[in-house]
Amino acid sequence: MVKTPEENLDESYKKIRESLANEILDKVKSCSPLFFERLVVELLVAMGYGGTLQDAGKAVGKSGDGGIDGIIKEDRLGLDVIYLQAKRWEGNVSRPEIQKFAGALLGNQARKGVFITTSDFTKEAKDYVKTISSNIILINGEELAELMIDYNVGVSVATTYEIKKIDSDYFSEE
Repeated sequence: MVKTPEENLDESYKKIRESLANEILDKVKSCSPLFFERLVVELLVAMGYGGTLQDAGKAVGKSGDGGIDGIIKEDRLGLDVIYLQAKRWEGNVSRPEIQKFAGALLGNQARKGVFITTSDFTKEAKDYVKTISSNIILINGEELAELMIDYNVGVSVATTYEIKKIDSDYFSEE
């Protein structure tokens, strides 16, 4: 079956995006833990949480951080906050790590958290977040790279193509 030029372009775009996502993830894994924690805060601000980077969120990760790497306002008014945990790991994040984060949320009287890793989560970790009262969102490395592309964090536009078609309304003579 012969593909249309648009189908070929779409297929090529998907391959380019997949390659870029892999490249981003490799780059993120080579950065320092402090840089990774800042990146996570910047990504959530780019996604619309809080307001500006100056007043919306901050990376707090350091020794003795109590299991919290960042805090971000859920909205511009700061009605609620979201706590962040960022792990630049090779191995999968297991349930005990998620339990520690859930405990850190409880210790801060928080109900919402985002746990982001450069690797993935075990099935037990994914199942655990479904059973607790805190709302914890898990973002693995693949999703992280996709979000960075979608929200233009750490990437820039190289080329833009416009595909045009006939505007049939323009040519109607009614």
